[in-house]
Amino acid sequence: MSILKHKREQANLTQEELSANSGISIRTIQRIEAGVDPKGHTLRSLAKALGVEERELLYKQEPSDKKEPSGITEVHKPLRNGIVKLINLSSLPLTVFPPANIVLPLLIMWGTRQFNPLTKQIVSVQIMWTIFSIIFFMLTAFIKNWFSLGNQVSLVVMILLVMINVFIILRNTAEIDRKGKLRYQLNFSII
Repeated sequence: MSILKHKREQANLTQEELSANSGISIRTIQRIEAGVDPKGHTLRSLAKALGVEERELLYKQEPSDKKEPSGITEVHKPLRNGIVKLINLSSLPLTVFPPANIVLPLLIMWGTRQFNPLTKQIVSVQIMWTIFSIIFFMLTAFIKNWFSLGNQVSLVVMILLVMINVFIILRNTAEIDRKGKLRYQLNFSII
């Protein structure tokens, strides 16, 4: 498997998505995945879109001794997945304060320099969930007043929103552990 294809699949991107994110044509991506080395602007654009260093895309095939292109062995791969899982799980303690559940993952992401599409997608999911939660909670409060429902409705909705967010976080963590990608993700990245 070509290194570009490996990195693209690791980032959970299709060729079309990588093309849109990098500005490189799908045909060029197909040629590189078939074995042509990327150069210049193409190399820089693809590396930036995948959140990897340029030199990591210069190998045509993965080395057969189970090493990453950058020289990192498989032994270190769980550490990187561990950091990605930590970034995802860091939203859990702050799920009851929707805007705060974005801050801690962002701080860990920047502190560990994990600026890859997967970590960006984790934070994007939390940002979208926060926006959705606030809108849904406001609508519930409006409807509650309109139909003269009790205060229990707001509490039930708030607990339900927190439980759904916890489920999304835990399900994504399990999927990162199993397949190295997210179960629930957006078709775009906010950051």
